[in-house]
Parts: sequence; C-alpha cells; structure tokens
Amino acid sequence: MKFDYDLFVIGAGSGGVRLSRRAAAFGARVAIAEESRIGGTCVVRGCIPKKLLVYASRFRQEMEDAVGFGWRFGEGQFSWIDFKRAKDREVARLVGIYSILLAQSGVRVVPGRAIVVDPHTVDVDGRRYTAEHIVIATGSTPSLPSIPGIEHAYSSAEMFDLPELPKRIGIVGGGYIAVEFACMLEGLGSSVDIWHRGNQILRGFDDDVRNFVADAMSERGIRIQTQSNVSALERMGNDTIELQSPTGQHGQYDAVLYATGRVPHTFGLGLAEIGVVLDQNGAIKVDEYSATSVSSIHAIGDVTARPQLTPVAIRDAGLLALRLFGKSPQAANHECVPTAVFTTPEIATVGMTEADARLRYEQLDVFKTSFRPLLHTLSGREDKTFMKLVVDRRSQRVIGAHMVGKDAAEIIQGIAIAVGAGVTKAQFDATIGIHPTAAEEFVTMR
Repeated sequence: MKFDYDLFVIGAGSGGVRLSRRAAAFGARVAIAEESRIGGTCVVRGCIPKKLLVYASRFRQEMEDAVGFGWRFGEGQFSWIDFKRAKDREVARLVGIYSILLAQSGVRVVPGRAIVVDPHTVDVDGRRYTAEHIVIATGSTPSLPSIPGIEHAYSSAEMFDLPELPKRIGIVGGGYIAVEFACMLEGLGSSVDIWHRGNQILRGFDDDVRNFVADAMSERGIRIQTQSNVSALERMGNDTIELQSPTGQHGQYDAVLYATGRVPHTFGLGLAEIGVVLDQNGAIKVDEYSATSVSSIHAIGDVTARPQLTPVAIRDAGLLALRLFGKSPQAANHECVPTAVFTTPEIATVGMTEADARLRYEQLDVFKTSFRPLLHTLSGREDKTFMKLVVDRRSQRVIGAHMVGKDAAEIIQGIAIAVGAGVTKAQFDATIGIHPTAAEEFVTMR
C-alpha cells in the first residue's frame, strides 16, 4: 500500500518536533499536525516561561542579599506588563526557531486538530492523510474538578497571561506546579496561600526534602494549609474570589490557581475506537519501545504514563525515530531520571527516595547535611541548604541524591551522571571537592 507519508506525528511539542526532525534525517517523509502553536506546553506555557518567571522572582532577594556585601540600591519596582512583553518576545522567538527547524528538515506542518480515523489514516479539519506510522505526541493538559465556581479559577495554562499581578492569590494543590507558582508569585510581591488536601506538599519526593522545603516556604511567608479540601469558589461583591471548604475554612483572593494535576491529552483523538489501549487515567499504554496495542501507532511524552518531563519526551522521540527508520531498536530507560522543582529554595533530585529504597534494599546507609551557605554569612539571611545521599549498604552504590538550595538543579545534573553510572560512596569520597562551593558537600559527607 502506498501512503502519503512514512510518518505522521500528532502534536508539535518538544517530543513531536524532535521525532519529526530525526525521522526526516533518516530519509522518511514526515508530516506533523498542530492545533495550537508549535513548541507545545514546554515552550509556550510551561518550562520556558516558567523559568523566566523564576528568574524574575529571585532578583528581589538577590538585591536584598547584595546590601550585606556593600551594595546600595534605590527602591525596586516590578512591572508585570513589562515582564509579559519580554516573555512573549522570547516565546515567539522560540516558536519561530522550531518552525524554521521543521521546514529545514523537510517536515510538512499541517495546522489544525488531528483525529485518528484508522491505523493508517489521520483526519485534520476534514482533510485526510495516510501514513505507515502514526505517533501521538499531544502531551497533557490541566485537570480541574467539577465543583461550584470552578470557572472563576485559573489553570497553569493561563497564569503567564494574567492581566495583572494579583496582590493575594490562593493556590489549590501541593504538587510541583503549585509550589513553583507559590514561590514565584511570593518573590514578585504577592501574598500566597496554598490549599492542599494532603498531609504534606510534594508527594513522591523524599520526605526530608518535602519537610525542608515546606519549612523554608513558610519562613518566606507562604501559608501552607494542609488537609484542606476546597468544596466551592464564589465570586464576591468586592470582586474577590472566596475559597470554601467543608470544614468552614475560607479565604478571599484576587485570583485562584488550580494546580491539582494534569491528564493525558487523549480525549477526542479517536484512539479507543481503533483499539489503542488507554489506562484508567487516559494515558496511552506503551511498551519500552513506545509501541501501542496497534502496531502502526506509537506514543511519546506526557500522553503516556512515563515521567512528565520534556527531556524524557525528547529522548524517547530520538529512540523511536531510531527504531522506526534507523533500524536500531533501543528500549527507553526511565530508572534514573533527574528532575528539578524550581521553588525558592530550589529542589533537585535523582534516583530513589529513602522510603522507596527501603522497600527494595535490605539495608541502607543514609547521609544528610544541612548548612548555611557562605553567601548568607554576609547577607544576613538564615536560609540553609540541604543535601542527602541514599546508599545501598551491601554494594555501597549511591542510589539516590537529593538537594534543596541555590543552584540545586545545576549541581544535580552532574551528580546524575555518577548515580546513573552506578558510582559508589567510596568513589564520591575519593573525589576532590571544589572549594568553597556548596557542591563539594556531596563528596565530603561522612
């Protein structure tokens, strides 16, 4: 059978773009459909604008710290409008680069919403295309509960385009999106309350990390209300939004962010109708080679149940292109994926938490340290840095590394190479540290 394309990709986010370009480099005829802006969540409304806002939120503290080193500044003033303009310019620049890269690779971009008609046919706004292989790379989308007044809340997708910076904001949720926005907005001058139904924020992270970050955020003035369910939102007469709970708790805010999770963007794609198996959360079930239950259809990125991280989607995209067109199948490995949460202080981690490690290994050696960084000996700030290594006692292999503090993500990126390579604690100890740095603590913990 002759197909229009060798590969048709649905979704032009980071994973979809990477897959398309790699496949085209192998000589495949490739098309990619996108119903919104090329670049997807990461470029348009996720990683990139988020990190830019993180930078913006930290300048106030850095200027305050500089006073202890002899610097003097006038009164600072943050302009939300100016930041949005600068952010929009950078996002537009990146979207343009992605578009140029696709064109230079010979990939055809098909604008519009795509629906899978059969194992080899895609419909995009009424026009049909056939392909030997179809890949779903549509990512995930914010999930909002069906409660009274939910229409008054923002999701993370709208937060970067708020008309103005809220003076008071209520954030519902306790995951990484909730705590990142809490720290960013507090750093810009907003009063922030977190409403979280669990006992502690950041479920899934190491317990020591969770507790350390929660304490640090509280010291910054962020109010974390745990075991707090929200039953309704109500628009009040003074143009504020009231959060209400079954226990009688309430709070009034200029804006409310709901960050209670994301769901795979699989609805309305026609997948179940042609036999593609989804899990109970709507994620596409794939094997280690990104293959679905239908042999001609594959899936990568957040639309699967794999770690919802841009580098994971990009890596899996490259491996899939290699399997389909490079004739060199390699299985994806998500055993030791480093990750960061851009709170202030910053979190970064790789490998296992202590709790998970205790379920797999008979005995552990756990090393922890907490210290006041050299920076704050003159800044006067009481902020501390936290580090932790989890070690399998039998093999002495480092199976988990965790950090909370300035530049944690930059430091853990390097540590991840060692942990992924199976380095032992003795090899950490034999490494000479760079002094004076925070990172040297990872090779001096005894």
